[in-house]
Amino acid sequence: MLNPEYIVGLVDGEGSFTVYVCNPAKKKIVKRRVRIEPKFYVKLVERDKKILWELKNFFGRGNVYFQKDKRKNHQNCYRYEVGNRNDLEKIIIPFFKKHRLQLPSRRRDFEIFCKIMKRIKKREHLTKTGLESLYQLKRKMH
Repeated sequence: MLNPEYIVGLVDGEGSFTVYVCNPAKKKIVKRRVRIEPKFYVKLVERDKKILWELKNFFGRGNVYFQKDKRKNHQNCYRYEVGNRNDLEKIIIPFFKKHRLQLPSRRRDFEIFCKIMKRIKKREHLTKTGLESLYQLKRKMH
């Protein structure tokens, strides 16, 4: 069974708080239909995937996905991912506010992630100026 301290260490080392933000300055048509897509994930090599299933059980949210890697000297991986905005807001963010990340770079990304999530909740991403502002904020993430 996982405990909060183990999860914090795991996320410090192998986790990520990330946000895809459509670049509003680009006129090019992209395949993604979303303007903004926040995600929390942990990626591990295939032999350690059991830990990802334990994370899924711990949080009771998210999914585990296979991630093929064709690059030389790289292994196939699995990824535990939470992308549902409600789950991020109600489960993931409160957990990491209570159990503080230790790495300054990961903690900084988390803080920016939280700011972006608040602004998404205010629906700022639905305006051109809001989306541009969120795009610039996202660029400050690792």
